[in-house]
Amino acid sequence: MSTPTKVIVREAKDALLIEYSDGQAYTLPAEFLRVYSPSAEVRGHGAGNETLQFGKRNVTIASLVKAGNYALQIVFSDGHDSGIYSWQYLQELGETQDSKWSAYLKKIHEAGLSRDLDSQVIKLL
Repeated sequence: MSTPTKVIVREAKDALLIEYSDGQAYTLPAEFLRVYSPSAEVRGHGAGNETLQFGKRNVTIASLVKAGNYALQIVFSDGHDSGIYSWQYLQELGETQDSKWSAYLKKIHEAGLSRDLDSQVIKLL
């Protein structure tokens, strides 16, 4: 596992930029970080107990709190502030971002949900 050498919240607060000592760099959108929060509220207490997050398209990063030398706590604009994002988990999110995002979009589509908070999806036959 690499350790970040730089962690920056974009000025629009819509993404976290992370550079690692091994040369890897990732831009992780706030919405992506929010829907893949490591918190028990999102992940549940075991496989199959996850809570599908939706309506998070416009969520931003309100603040970051360093958790020791191994992680960050991210506070989001929707008030969510639980879950510790370890350096390892953030690197995993960066490495698997495309596949995780595709899986998420498929799940909310199949559930008839929207990325927008004020939208309702109606499935037609």
